[in-house]
Amino acid sequence: MAKATKKQALGRGLSALLKDPSNDISSVQDKNADKVIGSIVELDIESIEINPFQPRTNFNEETLLELASSIKELGVIQPITVRKLEFNKFQLVSGERRFRASKLIGLETIPAYIRIANDQESLEMALVENIQRQDLDPIEIALSYQRLIDEINLTQEQMSERVGKKRSTIANYLRLLKLDPIIQTGMRDGFITMGHGRAIINIEDQNIQLDIYEKIISNKLSVRDTESLVKSYQSDKTVKVPEKQEIPKYIKKGIKDFSEYFGHKINVKVSKNGKGNITIPFHSEEDFNRILKLIKSAK
Repeated sequence: MAKATKKQALGRGLSALLKDPSNDISSVQDKNADKVIGSIVELDIESIEINPFQPRTNFNEETLLELASSIKELGVIQPITVRKLEFNKFQLVSGERRFRASKLIGLETIPAYIRIANDQESLEMALVENIQRQDLDPIEIALSYQRLIDEINLTQEQMSERVGKKRSTIANYLRLLKLDPIIQTGMRDGFITMGHGRAIINIEDQNIQLDIYEKIISNKLSVRDTESLVKSYQSDKTVKVPEKQEIPKYIKKGIKDFSEYFGHKINVKVSKNGKGNITIPFHSEEDFNRILKLIKSAK
C-alpha cells in the first residue's frame, strides 16, 4: 500500500507536467512520453470524458454508492485507464464505475494510466477489458463480442486469443442475440439465466420463444425444466400436418355426378403429380351389394 501511495504522489508531479502545453504528448515518440505512459498520473476528473465505446450500459445505483463509500474511506485503489485526446483532454478506456463513484463523492482528481490509442484500439481495449469482468451480464458480453466482429473485424478465432475464451464459448454468447429483445432484457435484469437463454434459442419462432419465457417466469422453471419444455415444443413441430391439396376443377364437376349415382358422398384425393384415389363409402353388407350391382350394370 505504501508503494501505491508513493507512486500516486509521483503522479501528482506528472499531472503538473501534462498541464504544461510545451510538454504536450500526442505519441509515444514525444518527449516525456516515457515518463507518463505506463505510470500512474493524477488527472483532473473534469478533463476526462466518458468512453462512447463503453459496452456497459447498466450501472447498479446501489453498488455504485457502495463503491463511492469505499473510495471515500480508502481512495481509488485501482487506477482507471484513459487515452490521450488532445492537450489536457482524456477519454476513459476502462474503470467507468470507479470514475462515476469518484464523481459522486466530489473528488477533483483520480489516479489513471495514460494510453496512446486510436479509436479502434480504444474500442478494442474497452471491449476486451470489460469482457474480462465478472459482473457483466451475458447480453453485455454478447454485444461486446458482436462489436469486436462488426467494428474491429475480428474473427471468433482471433477473439478467442484476445480474451482467453474458447471459440465455442464465444459462439454460445453470440447466439443469445438471436433471442427476442424482451427475453434479452429479462436476462439482463436477472429474471432468467444464460442457461435458460441457451435452451430457448433452440426455438426459431420468436412468438414461441416468448411463450416459453412467460412459462419460465410464471412457473419459476429451472434450466432443466426449460430444456424439457423446449423439447416438447420441438416434438410438436415435427408432427407436420399434411397440406390440403387443391382439387382440380374437372374433378369437382364429376364428384356431384358420382355422389348422385352411388347415393353417397364420394371422397376424392389428388396428389401433386395429378394422380388420385376415389373412395366410395358403404354402411352395410346390403349397401355394399347395392353399390357392386351399380358398378356391374355400368359395364
